[in-house]
Amino acid sequence: MSARIASGATDRVPGVAPWARVSAVVAPVAMIGGWLLAESLQPSFDPVTETISALAVATRTTPWVLGVALVTTGAAHVVTALGTRRLRPAARAVLALGGVATAAVGLLPVDAHPQAHGVAAGVGFGALALWPALTARRARSGGTGVERPLPALGGTALLTALVVVFVVTLASGSGPIGLTERLAAGAQSLWPLLVVLALRRRDRRG
Repeated sequence: MSARIASGATDRVPGVAPWARVSAVVAPVAMIGGWLLAESLQPSFDPVTETISALAVATRTTPWVLGVALVTTGAAHVVTALGTRRLRPAARAVLALGGVATAAVGLLPVDAHPQAHGVAAGVGFGALALWPALTARRARSGGTGVERPLPALGGTALLTALVVVFVVTLASGSGPIGLTERLAAGAQSLWPLLVVLALRRRDRRG
């Protein structure tokens, strides 16, 4: 009886706080919109071969634009992690870690802090690829579609594959380095929004 009561109380808890819905939208808008705006301000820039971080080096026009975009994206991920109440604590913690690392990338330009920038970028890409798998719940627990094992693990597999392609391209020193990075970073910025939309849909049905 007590277990049922506890389960019912949990089911009545909204899956996502209203303010986390906003932050989930802000993250991809800041990330993708930020790099597009920064690119538009450059006299010359090749987004296919040049990395996102190259937009924030001191020799670029208004390098602070990308810095602000990355800090905003990172902060939005932290807010989303705090507001996605029905997700596993481990998933929320890793999402927040990815957010903090993303903000650190923006605060540590690659030309001024190359080593710290690289570490922050590695932690960010890794955490934002891993966290979907940590949302996995058994179907009988009433989880949303994105929380079921196959979609959750599939999300991590997809995001990890995009990061691996970027890393391999970066290591080669040539090819579409910028394009592969944008695909990975863009997808990672969008995944929390997909999860929030799924949680919101479940709240409406519940």
